[in-house]
Amino acid sequence: MRKIETLEALHALYKTPSDAALHKVADHLTPLYRKWIEGARFCVVSTVGPEGADGSPRGDDGPVVRFHDDKTLMMPDWRGNNRLDTLRNIVRDGRIALMFMVSGSKTIVRVNGRAWLTDDEAVCQQFEKRSKHPKTVIVIEIDEIYTQCAKAVMRAGLWERDDSASVPTMGDILLEMTKGKFGGAEYDAAYGDYAKPRMW
Repeated sequence: MRKIETLEALHALYKTPSDAALHKVADHLTPLYRKWIEGARFCVVSTVGPEGADGSPRGDDGPVVRFHDDKTLMMPDWRGNNRLDTLRNIVRDGRIALMFMVSGSKTIVRVNGRAWLTDDEAVCQQFEKRSKHPKTVIVIEIDEIYTQCAKAVMRAGLWERDDSASVPTMGDILLEMTKGKFGGAEYDAAYGDYAKPRMW
């Protein structure tokens, strides 16, 4: 298998980017980018650290981030699995990339920038939900923001199909990884009730 090892070899395989691909990039939240992100309840956060890269899904009942100003987003770190992969990476290497998605929309909005964490009490209290507060808030300083070409979502038919019956469940995977110690259908059936009081 041939390995591409230079930028010249890579660029030789592709055409020049279109004008639209270049002109859609902003270095701050324009009014329409702000409106779009405000409608996003879900995003994927990518970070990097000494152990490698990490991608983490983030979702909320309402906007997944809030705006501090036209160059800064704030994302509460709501309850998860306490692995802290994303947060550890941010503390050690602030580079961050986010992909915001809106159910039913073929558009994806991407943000690249730098991030840091705060546990400032006044900031965390701004995100109060059901009398709960996040332990930390991710502060994201925007370097660039732009829309992603819709072709990947269109090819996948992401919002037009339900393939969930064709893949293993979390219970199935846990059963495999723990060699039968826990997981399976019982885990799947109980997870919804288990998770409800632990969402925030």
